[in-house]
Amino acid sequence: MENIILPFIISAAISLFMTPIAKKLAIKYGAVDVPKDERRVHNKPMPLMGGLAIYIAIIISSLIFLPKDRTLISIIIGGSIICISGIIDDIRGLSPKAKLTFQIIASIVLILGDVKIDAITNPFGKPGTLLLLNGFSIPLTIFWVVGITNTLNLIDGLDGLAAGVAMIASLSFLFVANKFSYIPIMIMSAIVAGSCIGFLPYNFNPAKIFMGDTGALLLGFMLAALSIEGVMKSVATIAVVVPIIILGVPIFDTTFAIFRRLLNGKSIAEADKGHLHHRLLNMGYSQKKTVLILYSISAIFGLCAIFIAKTNSKRAVFVAVIVFVLTILLASKMGLISGKKRDENEED
Repeated sequence: MENIILPFIISAAISLFMTPIAKKLAIKYGAVDVPKDERRVHNKPMPLMGGLAIYIAIIISSLIFLPKDRTLISIIIGGSIICISGIIDDIRGLSPKAKLTFQIIASIVLILGDVKIDAITNPFGKPGTLLLLNGFSIPLTIFWVVGITNTLNLIDGLDGLAAGVAMIASLSFLFVANKFSYIPIMIMSAIVAGSCIGFLPYNFNPAKIFMGDTGALLLGFMLAALSIEGVMKSVATIAVVVPIIILGVPIFDTTFAIFRRLLNGKSIAEADKGHLHHRLLNMGYSQKKTVLILYSISAIFGLCAIFIAKTNSKRAVFVAVIVFVLTILLASKMGLISGKKRDENEED
């Protein structure tokens, strides 16, 4: 574990140093979020593009501490493509189709670097039994990377929420990777976590800068890559489920949003105020308390994933099923799926 301390500290220091610079650049080039609808919880213009500091911290630290192999190069190039798309979107806006195009290209770059889902484990077969994906490998990898990239972006609605959740998820991947002795993934996870914690002093409520799509999309992309290299390529029975649990808050919130919008006859791309953080705010919690509650939920998910990560048994599958069922029941009670509570208490 001593291998990860210095990368974590260096990444945090770079991010901390670069964030004020990113703020000045955001103001200079007009990357500012002006509150113009009721979904925004801030009431004054806020500079975006804070993710540029996170990007620089990740790139520099990775080049210092990780071997310059095919995998790292593909992650750096793919992350740079995502970062560029985020910068463009933060400054002048980018259409959903254009964003998706950037994300697919970045996913293909990962695949060319052999960062892809080649097989999945069979939890009900003999230990280590793999189901080769063959022709499904590339589309499944693209779907996973694009999906995770966007889920983190969708929860980026409160000061410090996305950065904190990404940090907790990265640390969870670090401890899972440690179980499999995946040293490079441990270092990469520490770097991503460090970049988040260095950004948080400027982003936690009351925020001085937002990470914008530059940061949210980049962190989602990095977490997708970490999940593939750090968990899905293992032969643990529960390998497929571990990253889903670690990324539980953004994945479940996004999934429930899709179902909620479909049930209400709306486009899945139509924004609403039915996300988990909106529900907690409506229950009377402050921004800080809401974020801390979601941090706690993310940490609980992470601990569950770490606990079952290397368990080659049906017991691990049982634990995962229980987590999913309880999550769905809680989401249903809070109206995250149907949206009924929102319709009764809120105006669109």
